[in-house]
Amino acid sequence: MPRTTRRPLVPLVAVAALALGLSACASDASGSASSPTAAASQPGGFAPVELDNCGTPVTVDAPPERVVTVKSTSTEMLLALGLEDRLVGTAFADGPVPEQWADAYDAVPVVSDKVPGQEALLALEPDFVYAGWESNFSADGAGDRSGLAALGIATYVSPAACKEEGYQPDPLTFDVVEDEIREVASLFGVQDRAEELIAAQRDTLAEVEQPAEATTALWYSSGTDSPYVGAGIGAPQMIMDAAGLTNLFADVHDTWTSVGWEQVVAADPDVIVLVDASWNTADSKIALLESNPATSQLTAVRDGRYVTVPFAATEAGVRNAEAVASIAEQVAALDEG
Repeated sequence: MPRTTRRPLVPLVAVAALALGLSACASDASGSASSPTAAASQPGGFAPVELDNCGTPVTVDAPPERVVTVKSTSTEMLLALGLEDRLVGTAFADGPVPEQWADAYDAVPVVSDKVPGQEALLALEPDFVYAGWESNFSADGAGDRSGLAALGIATYVSPAACKEEGYQPDPLTFDVVEDEIREVASLFGVQDRAEELIAAQRDTLAEVEQPAEATTALWYSSGTDSPYVGAGIGAPQMIMDAAGLTNLFADVHDTWTSVGWEQVVAADPDVIVLVDASWNTADSKIALLESNPATSQLTAVRDGRYVTVPFAATEAGVRNAEAVASIAEQVAALDEG
């Protein structure tokens, strides 16, 4: 399978002096790539790292101490790695965090319900900003990456969200997700925690029981006039594959795509996966499907063959394995019923 050509992190040569007042900074100097495992050669320790993140060179000379996260995937990554003590602010939550991280999350200030403005971001004096989407960094948002780097603030985007050719995962796989876990852990010197987390997620995936019979599925994210659905190279495809479901739109070379309801009706999926978000709930999608004369005749709609997945678990991150297990269990319950 083709893989992203994102350059892995590598150790830096000894740095002569570190800037005072900030424990991490972004460099505008491009660096050459080396061994992908070199920076992880000190389990449980920190080695300075340099990486090419979505085409932006990033240098971290010391573990970040004051981190702001934008989007649930980045926040939950740090919580899963036990790095809540580094968080000084979060923003743009896609939904509630899982119960095991709730207390840690509640102790962190929420900067904004959406992308924070640069003034609000800078007021927290961060040395590192970790975002789920490239678009979170913009002049009218949190600030562009080069501008933040000039202020001594390193930035990082989930590699799975990179859009440029050569950086976008094609397709996204659990190997790519694991690479991000390891890369983020290396930025903080907690590589041992990454391996523990990855092992637990692999165990979760290994225990998944797929349907006994071929099962087609529609991944319905949003949209009314034209449904926005999971396509063939992103997180929906990765999750459905692992759960043993056949994606109706696996042949579309994209992460998500808009389709016509007539295409859905013609395909008549066995199961409909509903993304549950506060702004576009699973219940609202069911109401739409059941009220529309055409979609109300779908087999899955007539038989109530719906499964749900929280929005925050539908983008690449530490909740994908859990999403696979949940979907598989829900499908098994439908089959038994």
